[in-house]
Amino acid sequence: MRTGTVLAVAGTALGFALALRAARVGGSTGVEARAPLPGDVLVPDATVSVTRAVSVAAPPERVWPWLVQLGQGRGGFYSYDVLENLAGLGIHSADRIDPQLQTLAIGDPVHLAREVALRVAALEPAVHLVLLGAPGPGERDVMPFRFSWAFVLRPGEPDPAGVAGTRLLVRERYRPRDLAARLMIELVVPVSALMSGRMLRGIRERAERVPVPQPVSR
Repeated sequence: MRTGTVLAVAGTALGFALALRAARVGGSTGVEARAPLPGDVLVPDATVSVTRAVSVAAPPERVWPWLVQLGQGRGGFYSYDVLENLAGLGIHSADRIDPQLQTLAIGDPVHLAREVALRVAALEPAVHLVLLGAPGPGERDVMPFRFSWAFVLRPGEPDPAGVAGTRLLVRERYRPRDLAARLMIELVVPVSALMSGRMLRGIRERAERVPVPQPVSR
């Protein structure tokens, strides 16, 4: 094999490896990726764990309402709605906080699609929300892997004006049921990186948005 071909193959392999690594650590530090988070115990034997993060120039109390209304048929996922709807998911991301979607309790479903729902496994307002791929009573388990999805809010650095910030961590943990599911996870993670990266930016944009002052009635 010629030297140029060897270098091209090596470069492609390196680029692929770096892309896979980026898909699994999007925005998170090494410390954040290794740190235990709420929900880890739900999939203790995960073969794949992905941690992503974003800094938000708003306190956790401003970020939390956007997390509570996540879901298909709710506030959407603040990501690429067009791409999600090409798959027929019917996602419509909200640009406002809906008071009717602010009630969420342990065991409630949060749909990824009409036929696929995660369940609220842990919840502490303005601290964390953990979803688990688990069927409800009488439902069939359609997921090919055990899956948890945790959203964790931690105090972030204040901005120059002294306004409190938030570090939003999102962790996915996967445990395949068989070899086919293991291969599926390898395909899912890069797609999730694309959609979750946009979701994190979408949450940040909404939480940082300064409310428009309302006119005072006279």
